Amino acid sequence: MSKENSSSHIVQSLVINLLIALSKAFAAFMTRSGAMLAEAIHSFADCANQILLLIGVKQGAKAATEKHPLGYGRAVYFWSFMVAMLLFSIGGMFSIYEGIHKFHDPEPIKNIGWGVGVLFFSIVLESYAMLSNIKEINSRKGKHRFFKYLRDTKDSDLVVVFGENSAAVFGLVFALIAMLLSYFTGDGRYDAAGSIIIGVILIFVAIFLSIEVKSLLIGESANETIMEELNIIIQRHHEVVQLLRCITIQQGPGEVLMCMKIKCKGNISVIDLSTLINKLEEEIRIAAPEVKWIYVEPDMQEWKTVSA
Repeated sequence: MSKENSSSHIVQSLVINLLIALSKAFAAFMTRSGAMLAEAIHSFADCANQILLLIGVKQGAKAATEKHPLGYGRAVYFWSFMVAMLLFSIGGMFSIYEGIHKFHDPEPIKNIGWGVGVLFFSIVLESYAMLSNIKEINSRKGKHRFFKYLRDTKDSDLVVVFGENSAAVFGLVFALIAMLLSYFTGDGRYDAAGSIIIGVILIFVAIFLSIEVKSLLIGESANETIMEELNIIIQRHHEVVQLLRCITIQQGPGEVLMCMKIKCKGNISVIDLSTLINKLEEEIRIAAPEVKWIYVEPDMQEWKTVSA
């Protein structure tokens, strides 16, 4: 996955959300709708979130240094986690606060035409962004099921943007229903309830995203397909008796660290061993280009787990 491809969906969502946020803010002013105001704040928060994701992608692309020899790939995970926290606090909590406030002090909906028009406009744009995310996910997930891919993928920026856009679509639908109910019944509490529901949706999405990104931030193993490729490669080399141990760590989107211990034949020379290791590294990088760092330790002993 190129850096250009990894950020294009973020830029697309940023532009769409900025247009939507401005239109929602105008509609909120015209209609005095709390649900619409919650949606406007949600969209402005999404704009800030996408800027943070772009910062993460840019920082993650920085070259390795002596102080950070494995590069800055995990910066994407840090900023994705920050986005989840902002979605929870600014988006979700404020929407619930605004809903509670409007519930105790409801205001009549005015200029309903502006609100309905902006919401339909927003639903079309957000749906387009969400479908673009789904198309991108389908192109990457391969044989995996859709929701399993969301749980297992290492592309946190794509999952975060998809989560934001999905929450936005559902939130817009509830905002439209709440505003229409308030207008036709004359009861502003429906609008307040819509704001609270929007807040709950945002908090649910934020919790899901934070759990997924936290695992990557701490250090998560790479996709299982890499281990499958490694086992195929090992079997092609008769000098290797057994793969004793292998760990993989996801260092960022498309960046994997691999460390392995192999049991070799007892009569292998140092020169043949060096040649073998070089061949293994070359074949692994061809089969799994995302593996950027490979460390191979030869051994004659069986792997034993030492109990504490």
